[in-house]
Amino acid sequence: MTAFRIEPAGDGRLAASGELDFATAAAALHAGLALIRGERAWTVDLSGITSGDSAGLAVLVEWLSAARARGASVRYEAVPDQILAIARISDLEALLLAQPA
Repeated sequence: MTAFRIEPAGDGRLAASGELDFATAAAALHAGLALIRGERAWTVDLSGITSGDSAGLAVLVEWLSAARARGASVRYEAVPDQILAIARISDLEALLLAQPA
């Protein structure tokens, strides 16, 4: 198992890596929420995610929701195919791929 990590990667950018799945979802949720703050636009690079499942998708959706509640926005780059496939069949693909207004 590769532990999940999310860290700052420049102004308004975050880089996530490792597994984003049931085993890491709770920690990933809290780690992301700690970094997604302030009324600004955030870009989260997911190219370092090695595997994901429906729990990982739930984390990404919750980050979007929490950001909106805080007056911020989140945009995802390089959404892993595994998570994108689950989002597609869950009718959440457009939500993950949407550009902030």
